[in-house]
Amino acid sequence: MRIAFIGTGEIGVPTLRALLNSEHEVVAVVTQPDKPVGREQRIEPPPIKKALTGRARPPGVPIFQPAKIKDPQAIEELRALKPDVIVVAAYGQILPRDVLEIPRLACLNVHASLLPRWRGAAPLQAAIAAGDFETGITVMYMDEGLDTGDILLQHNVEILPNDTGGSLHDRLAQIAPEALLESLRLLAAGNAPRILQDNARATYAPKLKREHGQIDWSESAEGIARKVRAYNPWPGTSMKVDRQNLKVFSALVVDLAGQPGEVLRSDNELIVATGKGALSLAEVQLEGKRRMSGAEFLRGHGALLGAAD
Repeated sequence: MRIAFIGTGEIGVPTLRALLNSEHEVVAVVTQPDKPVGREQRIEPPPIKKALTGRARPPGVPIFQPAKIKDPQAIEELRALKPDVIVVAAYGQILPRDVLEIPRLACLNVHASLLPRWRGAAPLQAAIAAGDFETGITVMYMDEGLDTGDILLQHNVEILPNDTGGSLHDRLAQIAPEALLESLRLLAAGNAPRILQDNARATYAPKLKREHGQIDWSESAEGIARKVRAYNPWPGTSMKVDRQNLKVFSALVVDLAGQPGEVLRSDNELIVATGKGALSLAEVQLEGKRRMSGAEFLRGHGALLGAAD
């Protein structure tokens, strides 16, 4: 089949590569424009475009980077390619009806949750933060809503006790290609299912911003520990120490108590009280410094500690 791929994020790279190596013809790749990244604000292409550089890019496959997918020119360029299927993976923009109606067979979205749970932009982080035991990949027929379309198929994965946002992202990225290729086989054979989502069971995972990673010590130790894992690497979790940011990369729940935000020292452990229980901060990084253990931080910077903000 003729496939137009629309995606931006790293999680879609294995799926795009699988499509390029399949029996299907990728007729175009649509991704977001290059943008400034990091402290130096260097212009960088999105991960999907990076994956197509050099020999990885098949001859004749155009890359479109419209500022808005709803622009009439972008829509006409896609329509002219006459795709059988449009595949979307972590694109970052809502597709208008004019785009959804272009493909002959279907517009499919590869989504990193078991819909209808965790519709939205940050589903895998939300699953870890909520304490879910499993998540997965859903391939769904797109409509004009936010991840509300009928489900074609789902592949489940267990969320491991030590999973971070990064590790779960990588595992979901690896199972997504087979989920999509199986969906395309079903479509080609004419027997792809359509399963209505139960809207009453829907939950939402809004886009994460850096401020979401500021630790609220009034929450429970278990809840904060899950967020530390979920938000690693993005947006990261942090606390204020003497008006400086202290990033927290890993934390363990301990059976101690105190006022929320109170810094408790137990031997060589950096322990902070929460709304319920306390957290031992296992790996941290002060602004401008290297990553270090909580014990190393106490030895070198313990004088900075008062109550955590």
